[in-house]
Amino acid sequence: MAASNSFFQIESLTYAAAAIALLVAALLLLLTFRRAFRRRLRVSETCNVGRLGIVKTFALDQSRQLVVVRRDHVEHLVMIGGPNDLVIESDIFGADGRDPVELDENWLGEEEAEEKRLTLMRPQIKLAAKIFAGPGLFSLALLSAIAGAGTGLICGFFRLALEEADRLRIAVPVWWHAQPLLGCSLLVLGAATAAAFSATLVRRFSEFAVGSGISHVEAAISGELPPAPFILLPVKFAGGLLAIGAGLALGREGPCVQMGATLAHLLGKIFGRNSADCRSLLAAGAGAGLAAAFNAPLAGSAFVLEELIRQFETRNAIAALGASGGAIVVARLFTGPAPDFVVTTIPYPALSDNLLCLVLGVAAGLLGAGYNRVLLGALAIADRFARWPVEVRAAIVGAAAGALAWFAPGLAGGGDALTQHTLDGTEALALLPLIFMLRFVLGAASYAAGTPGGLFAPILVLGAQMGFLFGALFDPGAAGPATHAAAFAVVGMAAFLTAVVRAPLTGIILVTEMTDNSRLLLPMLAACFSAMAVATTLREPPIYDALKERTLALWRKKPG
Repeated sequence: MAASNSFFQIESLTYAAAAIALLVAALLLLLTFRRAFRRRLRVSETCNVGRLGIVKTFALDQSRQLVVVRRDHVEHLVMIGGPNDLVIESDIFGADGRDPVELDENWLGEEEAEEKRLTLMRPQIKLAAKIFAGPGLFSLALLSAIAGAGTGLICGFFRLALEEADRLRIAVPVWWHAQPLLGCSLLVLGAATAAAFSATLVRRFSEFAVGSGISHVEAAISGELPPAPFILLPVKFAGGLLAIGAGLALGREGPCVQMGATLAHLLGKIFGRNSADCRSLLAAGAGAGLAAAFNAPLAGSAFVLEELIRQFETRNAIAALGASGGAIVVARLFTGPAPDFVVTTIPYPALSDNLLCLVLGVAAGLLGAGYNRVLLGALAIADRFARWPVEVRAAIVGAAAGALAWFAPGLAGGGDALTQHTLDGTEALALLPLIFMLRFVLGAASYAAGTPGGLFAPILVLGAQMGFLFGALFDPGAAGPATHAAAFAVVGMAAFLTAVVRAPLTGIILVTEMTDNSRLLLPMLAACFSAMAVATTLREPPIYDALKERTLALWRKKPG
């Protein structure tokens, strides 16, 4: 894993200060542009009043219309076909067709009305395309990069704080080894207190901060829930730090995703973007959070398009790429450019390995569907104890995590170190099934505790252990046992994530970037294919879809 100590060197501090100064300067520049464009738009609207009119409309069929538009005594023919496709033939009476035409939203559909300032092409040129790149694309791209840089700054500090909390938790058993009873009591009590305080922050200040937050982000993008307010940023940061630092089996990507989404949406509101652009920024900020959490820029962009928006749209793609790129540039000032996991050199897989990965995917699909049911079952059990204060439930889980951290420090927390040990082959093979079951249950219980924290990192731990066990059991002798098992561990990470989340492209890209290994793309593709097929056949919904429905149900039950 990347060493964070380099951040405290003078040279890195200088770069960080420069990045902050650059971020502030870019914000000021964008604010200046916004005011200038608004002033120009007001002047343009004043000058163009009464200069645009509709002469005739001809209905070709149920979905297509021909409209003759007159501007400044020049007539243009506009053909509208369907809700998105637009065919324009300008200057039908010999005038210059390159003048911009502002179409009245009263006669356009809802989607076309958002793109008011259309520019007619050269004479006799037909354009048939979806209207993606509308007005303000450059400013949207710039704003997404700035939002990504801000997300990288927040997530960089968050990762450093988590590393310090992990070091402190692991050091406590060493400091108090001479007095084990007192030391264990302090660790259990401290973890319970931290988890309870984390749940208190969520309950009192921002209920949307509970859990990973990805389900809330998806609901906000679809308009089913309001976006989170600014207060979520400190609540998610402090609450996630306390919960994960206490030893709960939660991931850092959940807080990073929701903090990035909230920051990007707030910037969109500050700079007066319309609702569609604010939704694009919301999704792009979430992808930037994932990119910064795992040092994986391409995975952040893929996550936006595959999981959050679930369609390819040019404006959203540009915003996602800009935000993920900006986040990585700043976050690497804190974490460095090295991948999160170091994997030994793995030879190119043999044909037998590719076939075995299909079987591994089947196992991942079965276990992933089971993991979803256990996680949702843990949440249902927590609902049965709704009369208990959420702080009590969180304290119980925190105390259990603290006890585990005393007897087995490496098994508590987000699990990055555990994943690295699995990839290195340093864990005892006979203990891996026990560790797998322990983390399986602890992950579900931790998520039901009512504190902030994500699912990706615990899922990657389970996937690596499952894959390593599979590779050790089915070693054909093509390579050393450790190397062969490590290869299957990498494949297992992508397959298990696909089975749980149902986002195979994100899983493949994420694991490839985190391990800096592209030789296993074909085995990962095979395993993710069978994992997704099995999990879908079992009719187990993707975890974030199920969590979203749960979040919406709880929201509807709220009074008022």
